Amino acid sequence: MGLMASAQVALRALSSNKLRSALTMLGIIIGVGAVVTLMSAGNAVRGFITDQFQSIGSNLLFVAPGTFETQRGPGSAPSGKGLTNGDANALLDPFLAPDVAAVTLELTGSDVVDSGGEEAFLSISGVSPNYSELRNAGLSAGRFFNIGDQVAESRVAVIGPIVVDELFPENALPIDEQIRIGDVPFRVIGILESRGGSAFANEDNVVYIPLSTAQTRVFPSRGSRGDFHISVIYAQAVSEDRTSEAAEQIENVLRQRHEIMPGDDDDFTVISQAEILASAGDVLGVITIFLGAIAAISLLVGGIGIMNIMLVSVTERTREIGLRKAVGARRQDIRNQFLIESVVLAVVGGAIGVVLGLLGTLGIGLLASDLNPTLSLQAVALATGFSALVGLFFGIYPATRAAALNPIDALR
Repeated sequence: MGLMASAQVALRALSSNKLRSALTMLGIIIGVGAVVTLMSAGNAVRGFITDQFQSIGSNLLFVAPGTFETQRGPGSAPSGKGLTNGDANALLDPFLAPDVAAVTLELTGSDVVDSGGEEAFLSISGVSPNYSELRNAGLSAGRFFNIGDQVAESRVAVIGPIVVDELFPENALPIDEQIRIGDVPFRVIGILESRGGSAFANEDNVVYIPLSTAQTRVFPSRGSRGDFHISVIYAQAVSEDRTSEAAEQIENVLRQRHEIMPGDDDDFTVISQAEILASAGDVLGVITIFLGAIAAISLLVGGIGIMNIMLVSVTERTREIGLRKAVGARRQDIRNQFLIESVVLAVVGGAIGVVLGLLGTLGIGLLASDLNPTLSLQAVALATGFSALVGLFFGIYPATRAAALNPIDALR
């Protein structure tokens, strides 16, 4: 009996018990659908995070005071010498840091902001005039700070869209409106476009003021050399392939300025966008694999269900097996028939599971508008191949047991 004939017999046996076959496939269907959906969702989240980091600027290096182990509150003085305006100016020296194209400074803190009718406790950022250019911060209305505002220590502010909703619920365009940060009055001159969350904060919920104004009127704090402290320096490398060289030059300049001896640890941290993305990608990759492994448990449960049903089928069809052996069917013919039944159940269940996974992927896209999930061909191939292996693995024992039946005992 050839393989094709065995397949025809197996398909007839499955079609004669449609409901039982469908229920047997259910575990495989759920498992494959879950694996495909979760892996597609993981890839969508990874793409979303990558887009978010790329939107904050290109070729950027983040220089922060202290190390990741140092704990500080917003606006408080950092440990060690911290970072100052002088450090940022030194990075612009073409002889000391030739691969640094530009820098922008930020001093962060929090305070109560009052619009006259509404008030809220918000994040305040004092930034350099070129902040919007280096950080790709577009404006929906008004203008950003200029050099004149920085030099004059002007009391002007650019606010995010969430701040507009909180402080001016009845005015969607509060240009030239007055707000108070603590006891200092400011005039709103611009509104940022919505950017959403980033690695550090939700930038739609921040009030931006000139750095000089923040350092002298809102969060005054000076270093040991008399210049003002800052919270972070954003340094832009001349090109993406020179980012690592720019980071090394920044480290050398700051170690020299902070008088750090050879062998001593830095009192600052330099990290690039690529490093942040790589770390985030590693974490998301582990999470995606973990979720996929949990979903794959359903495939194992479905495989056990297939083996259980196939064993029951062997018992029910004992007379049929005995009769076929009596008229000349070989052991391998019987074994092939039951193996084909098991694999067909798994593969058909896997195909239906892929369709279920596609529907789940589309559902995630509808529920989370920020994500753009797409069906992962890798996930489809992995889930379908694994389901076929499950069917083959869990069908071997029932098929072997059926093939081993003695035809005389089976007929009796």
